[in-house]
Amino acid sequence: MANGTATSTDLDTRLEAHRTELTGYCYRMLGSSFEAEDAVQDTMVRAWRSYDKFEGRSSLRSWLYRIATNVCLDMLTAGNKRARPMDLTESTPLARAALSPRPDNTWLEPMPDARVLPTTHDPAEAAVAKESVRLAFMAALQQLPAKQRVVLILREVLAWKASEVAELLDTSVASVNSALQRARATLAERQEPGADAAVSDPLDEDQKKLLDRYVAAFEGYDMAALTALLHEDAVMTMPPFDLWLTGTRDITGFMTTLGAPCAGSRLVPVQVNGLPGFAQYKPDPDNGGFMPWAVQVLELSGGRITGFHCFLDTQRWFPLFDLPLHLEAETDQVEHGA
Repeated sequence: MANGTATSTDLDTRLEAHRTELTGYCYRMLGSSFEAEDAVQDTMVRAWRSYDKFEGRSSLRSWLYRIATNVCLDMLTAGNKRARPMDLTESTPLARAALSPRPDNTWLEPMPDARVLPTTHDPAEAAVAKESVRLAFMAALQQLPAKQRVVLILREVLAWKASEVAELLDTSVASVNSALQRARATLAERQEPGADAAVSDPLDEDQKKLLDRYVAAFEGYDMAALTALLHEDAVMTMPPFDLWLTGTRDITGFMTTLGAPCAGSRLVPVQVNGLPGFAQYKPDPDNGGFMPWAVQVLELSGGRITGFHCFLDTQRWFPLFDLPLHLEAETDQVEHGA
């Protein structure tokens, strides 16, 4: 770019101001936290390189969304749809439970709220943003054709006008409205598990108490206490394994058999996918203390836990959430502001 250092620095600052919202957009489009960040970085590089050609006929924000949309559409041409275990297989009874992993690019991935939800002082806007990254909604988005996904996100989540979306996609307002209608119909036909998650923002007192009781039950590996907190039809998933379990008996039965090494774990609160969650550290038999094991995402409804989703990984998720890779034995809790 030939406009000098000061201008380059100013442009970098202006581009960076849009990073969080663009990451949220690309994450909703792609269903992958890492691919979303790659897409945004590609968007920033393309914008920086072609800024001299930007004629200002639209806002910088609209121009960046156009670039990001093209990047995401290119990445989606492979046809891969990110999914949850319940999108791919039937629920497995505990007696037939087997841990069969699938490749990383199969799965809908968790994302820290701070990386995708821009700061807003409008409670209604904040609530819509959080609901739009919850796992159930994200899973539903993955079922839409790519162009319908673009239209639904821009119109329903980001509140763009139909004319603005039409300009971004180089199409007509009628085409945008038709795509939105088809997308809405598809979502209405699918009752996604977890779609009824009713989580206040901020958490109400009853929900805070429920989570406190959950931490005590999980860290104490108290299955009776955990059973009292789970809805009778609660669902447990464990990507990258395609196994998923339904009901308190199978969930607690799994935790005391195949999941028994998780006894004695420590939980650190995180804000993930617009929902309460925890980073789970498992006892480290080799080095003492606790080692990273999973990021848990909890869905709550009616005073119970209805979804219990454990994203297992010891290398990828914890750096994404800016979490330490080891807890000392005497550490009961880590302050974490994500």
